Amino acid sequence: MEKSSFAAGCFWGVEHAFKQIEGVVRTEVGYQGGESSITTYEQVCSGQTGHAEAVEVTFDPSIVTYQRLLKAFMFMHNPSELNRQGPDVGTQYRSALFPENSQQESEATEFIDKLKASGQTIATTIEKSDNFISGENKHQDYLDINPGGYCHIGLDTFMKLKKGEF
Repeated sequence: MEKSSFAAGCFWGVEHAFKQIEGVVRTEVGYQGGESSITTYEQVCSGQTGHAEAVEVTFDPSIVTYQRLLKAFMFMHNPSELNRQGPDVGTQYRSALFPENSQQESEATEFIDKLKASGQTIATTIEKSDNFISGENKHQDYLDINPGGYCHIGLDTFMKLKKGEF
């Protein structure tokens, strides 16, 4: 198994989206990219901690590649928006990749560079993967428990991810 973390706005929808992909065996919402190794949802929402709402994805690379997860990540959000997704605004909602090893970092860098070279505007950053902080229990599997809950990712995107149409 491998892990990598992704930030693409509010973590509820991002977690739910990754769970649709065959080969993803576990997801966990939390906070990453800040300076402290301890924080809370309320502190992160203040925009003062430097953390992003992120999802740690554990996946089976014999079923789904990191490249495929990168494509899904770009499909599920707007990577051109700086520090926002939909109505959520602030650095905590930035588009960021947190690769777990040098191979993932290399693949992520090459992936982003190709998108930029093709003329796409990409605000996604590649950041150091240390200090993933698990989110509070009430945020884990949020859209499974609260299917009518807020999400900036549309139902059609979830369905396409589930069918592998991305």
